[in-house]
Amino acid sequence: MNQQNVIKIQNTEQATRFNGLKWTMVALLVIGGIVANSYYSNVAWALRAAAGIVLIVFALLVAVQTSAGQLFWSFAKGARVELRKVVWPTRQETIQTTLVVVAMVVVAALILWGLDTLFFSLVGWVTGQRG
Repeated sequence: MNQQNVIKIQNTEQATRFNGLKWTMVALLVIGGIVANSYYSNVAWALRAAAGIVLIVFALLVAVQTSAGQLFWSFAKGARVELRKVVWPTRQETIQTTLVVVAMVVVAALILWGLDTLFFSLVGWVTGQRG
């Protein structure tokens, strides 16, 4: 094993060793925020909301420092890159597709209504409950 691989393995071991501590810190921040919000219920809601947002941002920053958080962050960045590659339909294409879907729903509803009426009549005729 070369020196760089040994350093990478040691850094990974240290990162996973502190993951539990980081997640505990995130949980304590969230629980502390909930308790503080309840305890200071007489303080203006805008101040409590601002404090809550600051706590959530801080908790997210700590969570991103974990290995799972880094994996999620890289996934989110990759998803954003892929989202930019999507070719979105024009307004006209969207309207036309919507109209086709609505028309097909109406046609399917009429067919099902007709079949329901037919079967209802046939069952009534077979059982003698309809003349």
